[in-house]
Amino acid sequence: MSNSPHTDSVRALLFPGQGAQFVGMATDLFGSEPVARELFELASDRMGKDLIGLCTDGPQEALNATDICQPAIFVASMATLRVIELHGGSNHLESRATAGLSLGEYSALVHCGALRFEDALEVVIARGRAMQEACESTEGTMASILGLDLEAVREVVAEAATAGVVAVANVNAATQIVISGEKAAVALAGEKAQEKGARRVIPLEVAGAYHSPLMASATDKLRPILSEVEIQEPKIPFYANVSGARVSDPEEIRSGLIQQVESSVLWEPILRQLIAEGVEEVLEPGPGKVVAGLVRQVDRGVPTKSVLGKESIEELLEGTLS
Repeated sequence: MSNSPHTDSVRALLFPGQGAQFVGMATDLFGSEPVARELFELASDRMGKDLIGLCTDGPQEALNATDICQPAIFVASMATLRVIELHGGSNHLESRATAGLSLGEYSALVHCGALRFEDALEVVIARGRAMQEACESTEGTMASILGLDLEAVREVVAEAATAGVVAVANVNAATQIVISGEKAAVALAGEKAQEKGARRVIPLEVAGAYHSPLMASATDKLRPILSEVEIQEPKIPFYANVSGARVSDPEEIRSGLIQQVESSVLWEPILRQLIAEGVEEVLEPGPGKVVAGLVRQVDRGVPTKSVLGKESIEELLEGTLS
């Protein structure tokens, strides 16, 4: 992967996470680019699943399973980078900084040279399985609260704790914050948020309570795996979900990856810091345009180029991708 430092770049590479998957994603890449197909075949072998078939034909319900979509999204992002590099587009991957949305942190860590692809793949597969098992063993859900700031959401979460486990899961924008936890507690927090003036509370269709204490069993399963993984100091500035800040120490990165499954994703603080430090454009390698949408919510003046299939890669290389 491209991981040379380019301090004069004004670009950040930001990687998508779970929820970006769709049937048909990356099919033209692994259908025509051997380097992409190799990555998907390796993942299929490690998973014991036909990842190419699931991405090509679905069904969507099967692709949505946490143990399937996490490696699928990760490999799609990595395949995109490999194809761009293979076709002489390394200059488009030069970046001032990198980060990833939850699962996307592993893509970012490979891009910046902190993790080897094969090691990250092993962890991502284990992470997806562990989180899937946690979802199946708990009754959790999530909801998006629009129109309240983080302080107000933390207040309603504290008040709703009388009904069970509930936590701040994702800080996506200043007034778009996702909560996660036991169903009764999430429902009560939603009611209290509306009482405080939330514009909307949107229940999310998810398999479980991601980024909450209900994922504790997944953390326990990941900890010994992550403790053995070799992590290098990033060659490109890397910004971590759990702190919302730049992290360069390998042991601090390791600790953050362990905490991340249960902790809040501080995405909006990451974006604000990147913009304050000179990022003027974003490249989103992988499926969907979730990252692009979140960047627009923080600063509409920062353009994001979302790239996955051959057409968008060709447009990127030709300088016509908008």
